[in-house]
Amino acid sequence: MNTPAHLIFGLTAFGRAGRPAVTTAALAGALIPDLSLYILSVWHLLILGNTPEVVFGQLYYSNSWQSIFRIDNSMILWGIGFAIGAMVRSPVTIALCGAALLHLGFDFFLHNDDGRAHFWPLSNWVFQSPVSYWDPDHYGNVAGAVEVALSLLCCGILWQRFVSRWMRGLIVVLGTSEFAPFVVFGVMFAGA
Repeated sequence: MNTPAHLIFGLTAFGRAGRPAVTTAALAGALIPDLSLYILSVWHLLILGNTPEVVFGQLYYSNSWQSIFRIDNSMILWGIGFAIGAMVRSPVTIALCGAALLHLGFDFFLHNDDGRAHFWPLSNWVFQSPVSYWDPDHYGNVAGAVEVALSLLCCGILWQRFVSRWMRGLIVVLGTSEFAPFVVFGVMFAGA
């Protein structure tokens, strides 16, 4: 899934009005599984000057990058964190780890040839889902439309839940970030 959708879903599931620490933890948990990809990509694209083809066609699949992804995308590690948070009744830890687990659950079912080893350190196995959130050869056109629709529905829920200008501004930014590419690509490829 696209990162804005992860943030929207994590915020919907675990964000709480009037509880800024819990809401921040939900956003952080929804983001952290993608954060290493952003850091590595920015470093290689903007600092080292590698092409997108090298970054996303070679480096993404390299052992060095995948070894990092195994850690921040481990359902085992996030699950342990969630269990500890539940045992000590920490709403912040539950929101952080719960949003990360939600992120990983969606990714597990929506990545075809670009999945990650979600069961590390017990296994390096990578599930190859028949559905991709982006690849039209694997129902990406349908999955993408459903993702956008559910994201916008969640934005409506969040709009009702959060009334501060800052949070409503964030909701608009996230909703626009999720919806705008869908419209742009739809217009670009309408004749294809």
